[in-house]
Amino acid sequence: MAKKSSNRGPVVAQRSFPWVLVSGITVVVVFAAVIFGFVFTRWQDNADVRQAQAEAEKASAPFKPSPENPDPSKDIPGVTIVDYQGQIHVRPDQRVAYDQSPPFGGPHDGIWADCTGVVYPEPVRTENMVHSLEHGAVWITYDPARVGPDALAKLEARVDGKPYTMMSPFPGMDSPISVQSWGHQLKVDNADDERIDQFITALRLNGHGVYPEIGGSCQAYPGAFNTNDPPAFNPAPPGPGAVPMNATSGTAPAGDMGQ
Repeated sequence: MAKKSSNRGPVVAQRSFPWVLVSGITVVVVFAAVIFGFVFTRWQDNADVRQAQAEAEKASAPFKPSPENPDPSKDIPGVTIVDYQGQIHVRPDQRVAYDQSPPFGGPHDGIWADCTGVVYPEPVRTENMVHSLEHGAVWITYDPARVGPDALAKLEARVDGKPYTMMSPFPGMDSPISVQSWGHQLKVDNADDERIDQFITALRLNGHGVYPEIGGSCQAYPGAFNTNDPPAFNPAPPGPGAVPMNATSGTAPAGDMGQ
């Protein structure tokens, strides 16, 4: 009997689709895109910050002090200048009847506040902060009820890590933002005001006689001032026993020493 021939052709092996490989590649591509997007965004943000800083430096360049122009802040509109006597110290339990708010000169605590580019999250005792101004620091204050997160970030960028600057909230000010150096003050309404940078350029570490203690340190005095837990701000009136602005020493009147 003749053997039937088979009509079936050669069998072709079916290969399964490499879903695992494709999924792995997809994950890598997505991850790389996320990383690239993050890096690009950070680069763009940094570029914007660098550009803003460059523009601020350019605008502030004419306000750099020199022997011919020792106090360029006199050319900044809105700056208040008062001649205060320096080196009048009070005790930690004393208060001063300051004539300005925030104060920017006059009697002050014998211990200065850390002004090594510190952004204080809470208000700090004014008597300590004023002493730092005597050393050539610039102090940025703001009313936390009127300054939002975006403006706050712009102010912090001017201070954070920059020697001889410090920043803290100061509730109840008559302007949203105020900038102080020894004997000088500028009050502004917004953080984009170019006069802030001009003020800092003109007065921070100005070595031409605009503050009393040239060469004074901004580093916190060891064991006397805790940068992470500084003396608290007291919003109450200083009281009748406070050291007056015309004091020639740190001795307060008899009676209430102010709390």
